[in-house]
Amino acid sequence: MYEESAATYNELFKNLKARGLEKVWLVVSDAHKGLIKAVRESFVGCSWQRCKVHFMRNILSHISGRDKQVFAEKLKQIWLQPDLDSAKKYANSLMDEFESKYPEAINILEEGLEDSLQFFSFSEIDSRKIASTNILERLNREIRRRTRVVGIFPSLDSYIRLVTSYLIEYSEDWSSGRSYINPKTIMKIQQKHAKAA
Repeated sequence: MYEESAATYNELFKNLKARGLEKVWLVVSDAHKGLIKAVRESFVGCSWQRCKVHFMRNILSHISGRDKQVFAEKLKQIWLQPDLDSAKKYANSLMDEFESKYPEAINILEEGLEDSLQFFSFSEIDSRKIASTNILERLNREIRRRTRVVGIFPSLDSYIRLVTSYLIEYSEDWSSGRSYINPKTIMKIQQKHAKAA
């Protein structure tokens, strides 16, 4: 069984590269240390976006129940700001407001803020699509739903066949016009990065 380690992720990325993956500009994930290390080793120069949803959960776990909803509403506003400077300014005012009451939560926010704002460097893309791992979470939920319907699989191969056929169908949907990010936008970013290199 595979474990979530830098070595395992490096092997995964090596296999993806062997299958044609090139020019990774942004990786969006939770803050798993092994994954972050592997991203930095495998995709030199790539930005890493900390999933804002996972990050918010980490922060909110240190807020008392009675303040959680109000704090969460204020916290969300960081990622809804129009630009990076506004987001940082808003975050600083939030940290000043709650630093004495919730020092652990504010410490987590301060330490991870920069990583959670990387999506601002890709202004051509709708931030909702690259600021969190929500799309992957939805895909995983659908796979779990489909496998639950079957219940018990006669073998691991039958499970893999079901999941693979769904992923092929999912991939075909995206390649036939329902692309998550417009290919023209990708080309624009590619040109921008080529000029910068």
